[in-house]
Formats: sequence, C-alpha cells, structure tokens
Amino acid sequence: MGHPAILTVDDDPSVSRAIARDLRRKYGEQYRIVRASSASEALDALKELKLRGGRVAVILADYRMPQMNGIEFLEQAMDLFPNARRALLTAYADTDAAIQAINVVDVDHYLLKPWDPPEEKLYPVLDALLDAWQVTGDREIEDIRVVGHRWSEPSYAIRDFLARNLVPYRWFASDEPEGRRLLEAAGVGAESVPLVVTADGRAMARPSTADVAEAAGLSTTPAATSTT
Repeated sequence: MGHPAILTVDDDPSVSRAIARDLRRKYGEQYRIVRASSASEALDALKELKLRGGRVAVILADYRMPQMNGIEFLEQAMDLFPNARRALLTAYADTDAAIQAINVVDVDHYLLKPWDPPEEKLYPVLDALLDAWQVTGDREIEDIRVVGHRWSEPSYAIRDFLARNLVPYRWFASDEPEGRRLLEAAGVGAESVPLVVTADGRAMARPSTADVAEAAGLSTTPAATSTT
C-alpha cells in the first residue's frame, strides 16, 4: 500500500517548503511526506488517505493559520487518524497557546520556528513521535471495507454477496468509530449505508451488487462461475 505519511500544513509557502524539504531529507525513504498550505487542504488529503487505507504517522501543523488554527485543525484530524502523533509548529510568541494545546487537545509536542539546525531541533522530536506511533500505529488495510448498519437489509445483502464470492472484506458498523471515520472521509452520513470503500480508495454509497462485483474484479456474467 505504500509508506506511511508524515503530513505538514503551514499557510506560509516558504515555511511549508522548508519543513517539507527537511523532512524529506531525513525521512523520505521510509515515509511519504505530504505538504498542505491550508487546514482545509490538509483535511482533504487526510480524507483521501483514509479512503485509500493509508496510514498517517505524524501530523505537524502550524499554529497560526487563517480560517482554522492549528489546534482546531488537529482536533478534526484526530477524528480521521486518532493514532497519528501530533505536533504544533509555533512562533515564540505563541508558546503559551501551544502549551495549552498540549494540555487540552492532546498535542504531543510543539516546535518553535525557526527549527535550525534540524539535527538538533526537529529530527529528535520527529524521531520520538515516530517511535511512539510505531508502537500503536494503524495497520495497512488492503481489503474492501463495508460500513453499514447491523439490522439493515441492504448492508446484509452486500456482506452476503462478498462472502459468497470469497471476496475478503472488513465490516464496520456505522455507529462505531472507524465506521464514522470512513463515512466522514467519504463525505456522507449514516443514511448512505451501506458504504463500500475499495482498496484503491473509491467510495460507493448504497451500491448495487453489480457495482460491488465490478469494484471487486468479479465477472458479472452469470455463466462465469470459476475463479482464478
């Protein structure tokens, strides 16, 4: 499925480029570095990663951003990837807010700008966050995922269809945390179940069995009963 991600978001283009450069230099071989220039762009990237079954190891957010500050962003990011480690990038004048974030929003660390030299001020912090994530990190998900309601006939029909065709899948109830995260990532509510999310991140709300068969790579012709 690919490397786990380190996501960084900062609305200052020069800062954003600089931290992404420093992260790639040290972690680029083992982690995918995802750079966003706004909180909304970062949330869209996280939703896409969620649907694709990706993993996010660390989220590094600037504190002072328009529309949504770093604390508010991290609160929403935690809804999608609760196991990701979280750090706030802050100017010296905002350290009180950063400390409050550690206490209130469960931010793991804060980093002061500038972080030069990164060997002393950035990498040791990231190393500790990555070590912590490795202990509890999200597993890669390569199967089809189905979000539904336990007593929903359409949800049962999709599960039964996948099981009869020996298609591996993972089931999440719509009122469970992971089910809610997948619904949020797909931009739909519980009324849209069953939601089927393919291994490549395609989300289908209330699909037909023919839609699911096509997504799972099954033949839809009645005569073709053999499997390869």
